[in-house]
Amino acid sequence: MYTTAVCPYCNNAKKLLAQKGVTAEEIRVDREPHLWQEMMEKSKQRTVPQIWIGDVHVGGFTDLWALDKNGKLDELLAK
Repeated sequence: MYTTAVCPYCNNAKKLLAQKGVTAEEIRVDREPHLWQEMMEKSKQRTVPQIWIGDVHVGGFTDLWALDKNGKLDELLAK
């Protein structure tokens, strides 16, 4: 998950994943600007968080939350 230190959506994503028993690997783009560029190239997005579960690009926190509400996050995490 690409994150920054001051991003409330990043914190919410980490909390949701922690509730599922998952510890997210964080890539802090605020510490290393070249990683922000990498994130934008991979995701085609400029905002954080950008979340991948395995090879699947989930998107941001609202996308992660929607997957959970639709019952699909557990399925994705189980793969």
